[in-house]
Amino acid sequence: MTQPTHRGTLNPPAGAKHARIWGVGGYRPERVVTNEEVCTWIDSSDEWIRERSGIVSRRWAAPEESVVDMAEQAARKALAAAGINPSQVGAVILATVTHPYQTPAAAPILADRLGATPAAAFDISAACAGYCHGISLANDMVRGGSAEYVLVVGVEKLSDFTDKHDRGTAFIFGDGAGAAVVGPSDFPGIGPTVWGSDGAQWETISQRDPWTSVRDHDVDWPAIGMAGQSVFRWAVWSMAPVAQAALDKAGVSADDLDAFIPHQANMRIIDAMIKQLKLPAHIPVARDIAETGNTSAASIPLATERMLEQGEAPHGGLALQIGFGAGLVYAAQVVVLP
Repeated sequence: MTQPTHRGTLNPPAGAKHARIWGVGGYRPERVVTNEEVCTWIDSSDEWIRERSGIVSRRWAAPEESVVDMAEQAARKALAAAGINPSQVGAVILATVTHPYQTPAAAPILADRLGATPAAAFDISAACAGYCHGISLANDMVRGGSAEYVLVVGVEKLSDFTDKHDRGTAFIFGDGAGAAVVGPSDFPGIGPTVWGSDGAQWETISQRDPWTSVRDHDVDWPAIGMAGQSVFRWAVWSMAPVAQAALDKAGVSADDLDAFIPHQANMRIIDAMIKQLKLPAHIPVARDIAETGNTSAASIPLATERMLEQGEAPHGGLALQIGFGAGLVYAAQVVVLP
């Protein structure tokens, strides 16, 4: 095969040798929605919800509170924790599936509010795995030289897309935002990402109808539906091997971890993953779902912030994080906590 000819060479900017998370921040809306309140919409009980999911309460945003509003609160905390000025941010990656506009994306609006313009800014739609996807992209951007610091935000207002009368999903979802600042490091702070997808199972977690149905037909609001048992089996049996692969690629074992921070989907899924990974009993595990519910892309950074603030996980410690959800998609990596 003839090799293509070229007239010159490129001299791209040199990136950092390594990258790490410099700071995290979270935002939880004021309104607390208890299981008792949820049971006024569906035929259920506090005991049933706790047994099925481990959820005691969740946070819902105010009607006028937007995805961008919540993202801004979390982002400012992450920037302050990292000691980084918004003008130093070269890219803003916002993971969400609940920004109500097909276009424009939420990220450019967030960048403008923060004073990070003209940073590159874009949304990614990877549901509950979105934050881990964002961390992987940020790591590559910092090391590749396309940005010195990258702001990664996971944010959801799932209350806008929850059918309050659907007994299978009404008790699961919550609202919130979590953010992280990724920047250059003199040591490896973000391990190789193990990620993938299984689009054949896309219907197990999905918006019930496309937006075109709203235009062309008389349909109900296209809330998110879920085939709970199918998702449970997939998460329990398929995600533990992904988590183990992330450990292997990072060159560490479960014994080396200082924290395990899985997506806060269901307490029973978390317990099953702990068992399959043979995680030592002394390693702290994120269980933020009890008081926050499933916040999709926001769940891992929110849980990370809580563990650090409450001293459950050490600053500078090793954490395994894994996100998985609609798509079906997943991503996992070992990170050094800020």
